[in-house]
Amino acid sequence: MPKVSFIPDSRLAEPFTPTTVTVPENASILEAAKAAGVPLEHNCGGVCACSTCHVIVEDGFDRLSVMEEDEEDQLDRAEGLTLKSRLGCQARINGDISVRIPPCSRGSHEH
Repeated sequence: MPKVSFIPDSRLAEPFTPTTVTVPENASILEAAKAAGVPLEHNCGGVCACSTCHVIVEDGFDRLSVMEEDEEDQLDRAEGLTLKSRLGCQARINGDISVRIPPCSRGSHEH
C-alpha cells in the first residue's frame, strides 16, 4: 500500500507536524489527508467543483492518476499554481508520494 507524506509549507502561520500515512492503492490525496488528520480544504466536498484542495506534489508526481480535463480546468483557478500542482480530491495515488499543502489550501477545521 502506498505511503503519503504530508509536508507543511514554510509560509503557514500554524504549520502542522509532518506526517506519513499508508493508504489503499487508488485512494485520493484528500482521502489520505483525512486519514492522516492533516487539514486540507475541500469546500465542494471533493467533487472537483472548486480548487480549495490544491496541493503541490514534491515527490512521486508520476505515481498519481492522469489529470482529467475537469481537474485541469479547476486547477487553473488555484492560487500559487505550479507545474507539480494537483487537486487533492482528484489525484489518485498509485505509489509513495510526498505532498506539500500551500497556505491557501490549509483547512482550519474538519468538513
